[in-house]
Amino acid sequence: MPDIRELATHAKAWPFQEARRVLKRVGGKTPDKGYVLFETGYGPSGLPHIGTFGEVLRTTMVRHAFQRLSDIPTRLFAFSDDMDGLRKVPDNMPNKEMLAQHLHKPLTAVPDPFGTHDSFGAHNNARLRAFLDDFGFEYEFVSSTECYTSGRFDTALRRMLECYDQVMEIMLPTLGEERRRTYSPFLPVCPETGHVLQVPVLETNPAAGTIVYQRADGRKVETPVTGGRCKLQWKPDWAMRWYALNVDYEMSGKDLIDSVQQSSRICRVLGGRTPETFTYELFLDENGEKISKSRGNGLTIEEWLAYAPKDSLALFMFGKPTAAKRLYFDVIPKNVDEYLTFLAKYPGEEPARQIENPVWHIHDGRPPAEDVPLTFGVLLNLASVCNTEDKSVLWGFVSRYVSGATPESHPILDQLVGHAIRYYADFVKPAKRYRAPTGTERQAIEALAGALAKMPAGASAEELQNEVYEVGKRFGFEQLRDWFRALYEVLLGQEQGPRMGSFIALYGVPETVALIRQALSAEGLSAA
Repeated sequence: MPDIRELATHAKAWPFQEARRVLKRVGGKTPDKGYVLFETGYGPSGLPHIGTFGEVLRTTMVRHAFQRLSDIPTRLFAFSDDMDGLRKVPDNMPNKEMLAQHLHKPLTAVPDPFGTHDSFGAHNNARLRAFLDDFGFEYEFVSSTECYTSGRFDTALRRMLECYDQVMEIMLPTLGEERRRTYSPFLPVCPETGHVLQVPVLETNPAAGTIVYQRADGRKVETPVTGGRCKLQWKPDWAMRWYALNVDYEMSGKDLIDSVQQSSRICRVLGGRTPETFTYELFLDENGEKISKSRGNGLTIEEWLAYAPKDSLALFMFGKPTAAKRLYFDVIPKNVDEYLTFLAKYPGEEPARQIENPVWHIHDGRPPAEDVPLTFGVLLNLASVCNTEDKSVLWGFVSRYVSGATPESHPILDQLVGHAIRYYADFVKPAKRYRAPTGTERQAIEALAGALAKMPAGASAEELQNEVYEVGKRFGFEQLRDWFRALYEVLLGQEQGPRMGSFIALYGVPETVALIRQALSAEGLSAA
């Protein structure tokens, strides 16, 4: 059997391609700091959203791939820019009036509108860490506020001050005329108001490590740039962080391409080496608009996990990270069933194919070994015809279909049953629109009921599917998709549905015959 390192060296999956870039960067040797540093960034001005989670997950996948290529130690920093000033009140926050009174203060100095933590920044940081912990990520949380106030960034800040003019030469051409007049890489923190100030810097004194700035009232103030008394503007801050921490790898969204370029130039001016970077596409909401923390549009992590297992969300993040994707409730069932398909294929694949399989990356090479005999789509339709919120009702059908199956023996399937009930109740049921069959459709559906009633006991899903096909052909459906769509719309009240043979085998032949006859005899469903 080939060695995993040999396989990883040639693997085409994007995490391995990225990991090989990092290995090349360090020349296959342990850096002087003793490890390779992966970093993800988070701005806690709004609640953590699913894009933040995706960045940590994808970076973790690259890190895991790197660990198959090399024995070099690695670390992952989840960095929170929590010393940033609160510029505006996010739309999806409680106690907006209170928050408005603390605009311009560092996020870790703004009271928590939820009343559960010492500050707004601390609350949002805790939410982020809870998400990451729940998914079992191995990471180290790093706070910008702690780094600035503890002195961890002091050497890098003094270096920034020494390179002040060169940094200004990089930044000023990127700014509008009015912004250029007051721009400085350093943002003093006012000792009186606690505000992060956007004010002109009149003098710099690298030897003393201080700047002189002018307040809005005209007063000139000299302050050290160290010890948390100044914060850097976003792009210089990013560059300084790369320099101070010696970051080796960091991802960012397509909207930050210019920021990456400018921060990279500044990092090189400081004397640092820019990390290997990767640009991913942005997630879009149901209207095709960019997802925003402050607006709270799109899906939250909690919302996805209410309707589907964690692994389906991980699959969504794994697939085509450089392509824009809609992130809304209607993508959930497809991702669940695609995850189950990849999981089912994994045991029978050669090792070289296994490390290309998404479930290898989702589970760090150790995917669960459960056989899941039913798709999420079939379970959704079972929930639909049963019209129940009781898992035991669905399990009654499942255990009859899969001999000996129990929630304990099939934990993934048990999760899917619960998720299917919730998804059906919130999204499928409100959208149901039954219609009357046409004359030909009615005849064909009646014939299907008769054919099913004559099927031998224990007929397989494939045999039942073939019978459905034959009836459709016999009644002249040139496009069989029209026949199946008629079944879905008349029997299930929806345009799309399951593989009928699998559904009938699960629901039961007598129950399906009864469902057909009930639908055809219902008031208003007379032949068109």
